[in-house]
Formats: sequence, C-alpha cells, structure tokens
Amino acid sequence: MLQTYLLGLVIGLTGALVPGPTLVATINTSVTGGWKTGARVSAGHALIEAVIFSAIILGVSAVTAVSEYSGLIGAIGGTALVVFGILTIRGAGSGVPEGGSGSVVANPYLAGAVTSVSNPYFWLWWFSVGSALVLAAARQAFLFALAFLAGHWSADFGWYTIVSASIHRGKRIFDERVYAWVLRGCGAFLVLFGISYLSLALGPILKI
Repeated sequence: MLQTYLLGLVIGLTGALVPGPTLVATINTSVTGGWKTGARVSAGHALIEAVIFSAIILGVSAVTAVSEYSGLIGAIGGTALVVFGILTIRGAGSGVPEGGSGSVVANPYLAGAVTSVSNPYFWLWWFSVGSALVLAAARQAFLFALAFLAGHWSADFGWYTIVSASIHRGKRIFDERVYAWVLRGCGAFLVLFGISYLSLALGPILKI
C-alpha cells in the first residue's frame, strides 16, 4: 500500500509541477489570499477528482463514455480557458484584486474547480492513464485505490501550498504595476493554452 501511495505521489508531482491553468489560479489568488490559498485551490481541484475517482470505481462504462466525447470536451474546455484568460487580462488593469465574491479568480475553491473542469488534458489524463492506475490498484483492494488517490492529492496540496506561500511572501516586493503585468502574463498563458486545446479539438473537423 505504501508503494501505491508513493506511485500516486510521484505521478501527481509530474502533473502538478507542469505549468497549467490550476497553477495560474494559485498565483492569481495567493497575493491577497495568503499561504493557505494553494491548499484551497487544491481542494476545489480535488473535489472534481473525487467525483471522477468515484465514476472510475463504480463503472468503466463512464470512462468509455467520456473518452468518446474528448473532442467536445476539448472544444468546451478550450473556449472556457480563453474566456478565463481574457477576464484575467481585463482584471489586471485594476491592480491587486480585492477578492470580490463575484470573481472566479478571487475564490480559490471555485478557481481550482473551474480550471480543472475546463482543462481538456485533465479529463483525458484521468480517463486514460489515471483510470488505468486506479483500476489496477483497486484490483488489489479498494484501500489501495484510496492510497493512490491520497498520494496524488498529497502532491497537489503540497506543491500548490509551496507556490502560494512563495507568492504571498513576495507580494511586498511587487507593486501594483508589476503585479498587473504578472496577471496579464498569466491571462495570456491561459488564452494560448485554450487556443491550443481548440486547435486540437477542432483541427480534425476543420482539417487544420
């Protein structure tokens, strides 16, 4: 069981360390949210993963069904990331956000969930590699599958907490102008990320 936990931890780190929408959400919310923001973003992310984990355990048919709609997932997710990126760029002009309740960026739990469900690679990974690993662990016992998930979450919570703590400590170094440009860069990254997903999803249809 320890080996299964460590497997989940290592594989989780390979995903968490790669720059992506969830990392951008952590950076955006950590300046005003404190060092605990990374854990809150991870909690929103983990909630989505808990639902997927349950679907994998309860029936492989759910895996097949989602895989068949990977193109649609890519199109919707890519569009959502582009919109999210544009909103981030537009909001950068106002300087450091005050954390209004209506902002997705300002709510770390919601930001973690939104950046997860809008990331096509997140779905494709879970319903390909992730599902195979979970089912392999579950063949030994359900507790082994839980150990894999616990390792995976340990990587997410650990890494994003480190990121949020580093960003929060650095907020005194950044003035509003510098922070605004950091936000614009993050927003541009999300837009490019979304466009790449859209091109992959719509490419076969448009024969790009």
